[in-house]
Amino acid sequence: MIRSWFGGKKEEALPEELGPLECAIGGALVIDTLGLEAALAAGDPAMGAPEGGTFVVAAVGTARLDGNSQLTRYYDDEDRIIQVIAPPGSDREAVQDVSLYRPWDSVVPAGRSEWQRWVGRGGLVGAPEYDADGLLYARYWGSGEEHADLVEFVETVSDGKNSREIQQKCMLYARKVGAVEEMLLLNIEQDLALEARREGASIEFLIGYGLGVADIERV
Repeated sequence: MIRSWFGGKKEEALPEELGPLECAIGGALVIDTLGLEAALAAGDPAMGAPEGGTFVVAAVGTARLDGNSQLTRYYDDEDRIIQVIAPPGSDREAVQDVSLYRPWDSVVPAGRSEWQRWVGRGGLVGAPEYDADGLLYARYWGSGEEHADLVEFVETVSDGKNSREIQQKCMLYARKVGAVEEMLLLNIEQDLALEARREGASIEFLIGYGLGVADIERV
């Protein structure tokens, strides 16, 4: 994901504070996952409980979801994502949702028929349930038993030197693990700067959990 977009780690950081968490590229956030670890203790997380500690921001992505909500994603060099939803231009006091995602798997479908099986009409992504190697997740977005359309937006991602426009098509699934919901985000990514062909895209599988704003502090 982030390494492939920009070609590796950048040593120079910009001082500008970005997004609701007001953290610069190259700056650091500290994540407190003790409460989440306790909530997951009685369950069996897909990747184990996420580790807390220092999160060094390597890039920041933004996308307008609607007139009242903006998505901000803070990426580190391990492709972890702190995802924040808040009104455009707001600070942490106005945050509506914050979650931590980690990459779990990645698939590059081989050819048009494979893409149709994944994201075509009635495909795997958007179905009411998704079976991830025996772990059953229920669709979080869209009610009913019908196949749901994927959520689409364009995310502008910057590492402080270069900026990319990434088309995102995604669907969110969830299952109960311990006392919390474990999220499975299926994300189809296409760099719009590259030749516009689906074979150049990938399907990313990310495991995530909700956090409180108080669980994340800027260093």
